[in-house]
Amino acid sequence: MASLRDPSLTVRMIATGFLFTEGPVWDRHAGELVFSDIPGDVRLRWNALTGVREDRRPSFNGNGLTYDASGRLLVCEHATSSVVREDRDGTRETIATHFEGTELNSPNDIIVRSDGSIFFTDPWYGRLPHHGIERDLQLGWQGVFRIDPDGSLHLVVDRDLFETPNGLCFSPDETILYVNDTERAVIRRFDVGADGSLSNHQLFAEGLRSDDVAGVADGMKCDELGNVWVTAPGGLWIFDPNGTKIDAIDVPQLATNFTWGGPDWRTVFITASTSVYTLDVEVGPRREPYMG
Repeated sequence: MASLRDPSLTVRMIATGFLFTEGPVWDRHAGELVFSDIPGDVRLRWNALTGVREDRRPSFNGNGLTYDASGRLLVCEHATSSVVREDRDGTRETIATHFEGTELNSPNDIIVRSDGSIFFTDPWYGRLPHHGIERDLQLGWQGVFRIDPDGSLHLVVDRDLFETPNGLCFSPDETILYVNDTERAVIRRFDVGADGSLSNHQLFAEGLRSDDVAGVADGMKCDELGNVWVTAPGGLWIFDPNGTKIDAIDVPQLATNFTWGGPDWRTVFITASTSVYTLDVEVGPRREPYMG
């Protein structure tokens, strides 16, 4: 097995004092980490020279963040139940807000395929106290969606398959989509068709819970070798492409999400409750469209 990290290294805190951090993504053009403080209703930036500064307030309780291939920021907004695209000049465009005439729950995590299509999960968290704006549920179920380049919105899984769909990621060749279910503590995998449709649903991993250690299945990404990294009890768990757990990274606080960044894409940035941590690793990420 190729080396993933130096086991003698531990995570290092780079920022703290937030309410609940989430949604990290690396802005390669600015050399900065962008992340959300959901209940703080603010989006933030960090760089090694100047530390943390505000990027947008209010952030509409933004959660998951990523960039598209053109460098536009995609934001999952809890307060507006929307997926929003922002240009670098701050111009906002709502690209998903309703499905079949009914308002989405609260888009949560988001990824982009190389053809420009966008996949996101839509659990209820942003309609609950602390994580967004408390309000009635409308859809009545929690799904996984795809936005095609033409702007059309599609439900890509059976509407009752997930209890709370959360983190999602593609395999390096984009032929597999992984989606985790926080409440059921499992990761599911799907084959991805050329048109973005999903098939051949299988259980990939289960048991991502603990009665003794804080942490749940939340943020999730693939590395360049096809291993699946996911937040879990105690920090991050790593599964090989066959679903075997091969490593775990300890994080002092409840890990919510993570991303790769840095000039060589060999630094993992972890959002964890009130703080942000880093860890230098020896493996890079699946090359997402925004990574160049």
